[in-house]
Amino acid sequence: MDKSTLKKLLAISCTITIIFTLILAYTSNYSLYKYMAPFYNMQKPTEPSMQKVTEASMQEVKEASITPIKDSEHFMVSAFIDHRLDGVIRVISIIKRNNLQPLYCVYCNTENDCRTVQTDVQIHSDNFGFPFHVSDVICKGKHMENAKQVLISTKDSDNNNTEYLPIKNRVSTNTFKFDFTVCISSLFGKYNNVLEFAQTMEMYKLLGVQHVVIYNTSCGPDLEKLLKYYETEGILEIVSWPINKFLNPSPGWNFQEHKGDIHYYGQLVTLNECIYRHMYQSRYVLLNDIDEIIMPYKHSNLPSLMEDLQSAHPSVGVFRIENHIFPKTQFEDSGKFKRAKWNNIPGVNIMEHIYREPDRKYVYNPAKMIVNPRKVQQTSVHSTLKEFGGSYNVPLDVCRIVHVRDPLQGHLTKDKLFVDKRVWDFEQELIPNVDQTLNFSGF
Repeated sequence: MDKSTLKKLLAISCTITIIFTLILAYTSNYSLYKYMAPFYNMQKPTEPSMQKVTEASMQEVKEASITPIKDSEHFMVSAFIDHRLDGVIRVISIIKRNNLQPLYCVYCNTENDCRTVQTDVQIHSDNFGFPFHVSDVICKGKHMENAKQVLISTKDSDNNNTEYLPIKNRVSTNTFKFDFTVCISSLFGKYNNVLEFAQTMEMYKLLGVQHVVIYNTSCGPDLEKLLKYYETEGILEIVSWPINKFLNPSPGWNFQEHKGDIHYYGQLVTLNECIYRHMYQSRYVLLNDIDEIIMPYKHSNLPSLMEDLQSAHPSVGVFRIENHIFPKTQFEDSGKFKRAKWNNIPGVNIMEHIYREPDRKYVYNPAKMIVNPRKVQQTSVHSTLKEFGGSYNVPLDVCRIVHVRDPLQGHLTKDKLFVDKRVWDFEQELIPNVDQTLNFSGF
């Protein structure tokens, strides 16, 4: 075969290959577009107008944590089947309280079976004066038990809105992946307290916690390294919480003092979301801040504590634990836990702070909670708003919160404080575990 004939055959072969590849790319729903475009300068084909929910959109429902509701000032966060209330769909949302218009629920069982119903918007009662607040948008309709996705709309017919949320908790169960989950409601600013967070996480492991969830808006660079380590290890779930991209979140709890659109970076939204997220994943959920440890004092761990509490109070689903302040300005005298390995680690060393402030007469001592999520409908920070079975205030000699922070009674000298060495009971396991974690995290 001469060279001229060979060149012609090669040219024909290349042309056929290119045409076949282009046809294949087009007929396979554009799946080869991203590979072909750089070589052939292809324009992505225009998608056909969607007049109904397609199977593709059923598989690509929005997983973002905050979704604006079209033509409104409100937001959807996440959606769940509530089996306790006849299988209604509960959409945890952020509603502007003074601008509430009629809202509709569009839920889809299959690509050809979408229905629209009016909603019941339940704005939680603990708004602290802020204009935007956590709300439950309740959808009641037929055959909701089969629904796979949902959106909230300002129109009773809106075929062009495709901002659907996946519906979770579609199946109720009495078997759980975790026994204890800790929900840390908001992480923001340049919070970089690496040492205390490592100590807290390792303490919770020793106490029997298997899962920790953090709603993360932002944090310091060193803490971010530690978060990534725990996420890789598997104990930590990080939920992206970009509330600052949608609203002006307040850094505090009181609107008159701190201003802003929504309470404390949306803390009340994330606490409620975390309860429903773990409704059928975790036997118990702990609702506390990143610098707090719910500490048993008469039991070696949380499972034995809750076994006794639940046995004594079988119908109760909410157990309130008193918060107690350990001033980070007061150090224990021996210096036994002032370790050279931790000198360059940013953050507070909780082992050095064993002095606890006394209760103040006539001053409310706030609490955090251990809850059975299946018995909670709505929660605030220090107590639930709606629950099944009531709540129980756990005596402080049974369990209390170890909260190392700035003092609330800064005028008190060390001799006026209580000595509380409970964290020292765990030193033999806690210290090497913290060292190992910091080492693996690159510190």
